Amino acid sequence: MVHIAVDASRTTRLRRTGTENYALQLIRQWIETVNQHRLTLYFRDVPPPHLFSEQPNFAQQVIPFPRLWTHLRFAAELWRTRPDVTFVPAHTLPFVFPGKAVVTVHDLGYLYFPDAHPSKERRYLDATTRFSARRATLILADSLATKTDLMSYYAVSEQKIRVVYPGVDESLAPVHDPAELTRVRAKYGLPEQYLFFLGTLQPRKNIARLVEAFAKCRSSSGNREVALVLGGQKGWLYQEAWTSGVEGVILPGYIADEDVATLYSGARALVFPSLYEGFGFPVIEAMRCDTPVLCSNTSSLPELGGEAALLVNPLDTDEIAQGIGRLVENPELRRQLTEKGQIQAQKFSWANAAKQTMHVLEEAAGK
Repeated sequence: MVHIAVDASRTTRLRRTGTENYALQLIRQWIETVNQHRLTLYFRDVPPPHLFSEQPNFAQQVIPFPRLWTHLRFAAELWRTRPDVTFVPAHTLPFVFPGKAVVTVHDLGYLYFPDAHPSKERRYLDATTRFSARRATLILADSLATKTDLMSYYAVSEQKIRVVYPGVDESLAPVHDPAELTRVRAKYGLPEQYLFFLGTLQPRKNIARLVEAFAKCRSSSGNREVALVLGGQKGWLYQEAWTSGVEGVILPGYIADEDVATLYSGARALVFPSLYEGFGFPVIEAMRCDTPVLCSNTSSLPELGGEAALLVNPLDTDEIAQGIGRLVENPELRRQLTEKGQIQAQKFSWANAAKQTMHVLEEAAGK
């Protein structure tokens, strides 16, 4: 039996993004399937009731601490308990702790787009990821693109990296009920026909070019019925000028989890020409909801989309506009992408991700 210490601190956040959801889903899968090892989940904040079901081989420990929780409080607990292996699901291992460790590096976007992060946050991400990549026994990367980046930027040995694709929410499924589609559209003030983007509105997501491409397509086609819905919160360095004065662009703000599948299902297509993604969750989520996908031909997105997505150069506004036009006007293309997407989405499940990640933890513990 291997004793595994897990940093579960991110799972208690109310509005979880991809990184927080990654930790939550892995732990939930392990609780259902792992009985041959002992796992201790460490929290900074008290988890909500029933966040995780109880199992005899899983312990939950709350260790509150106001600042530098990872490097001081979590590290102190690792020195006290000395687990066989420590797992941190997001970039940052403690600076000083005993034993073996596995860390997940989701992406190195802060190196590609330094201006998209506050300078203090960028320096911290660079320093902690560089340290964690060196200190970890093994590293999990969300994609081949992230693996390549780790080797290129931090000179990490290929033998040290294991690529394990995350899953997506498997409760996501196509919503066909007209009443439900109408209800959710009304909730967010959306028209019947729309293109959908989902993510934090920040420079890395290429919002300015997406809006410009949408405006070009709208002007050249004369189609005024299809809107562009930019779902998500405004992030660091968001600029009002990206959307100011552009007709047909709707910003509904944060999208509640229970509405995501309905908004995917009602969209003509997901438009996701992001400049960089370690793993672009919306691409696979949309495919699970039978929604055609347009995404970038860079970073991890070609891996995820495969032949089931319409790939475009995210730096070429005209190419994005042409792709949008094809999706809006060509129902046969949408049908083909939907059918391929149904198959592609099945490759990404949390059950597979949890199983493969546990194998990596066992491998690290045995090294």
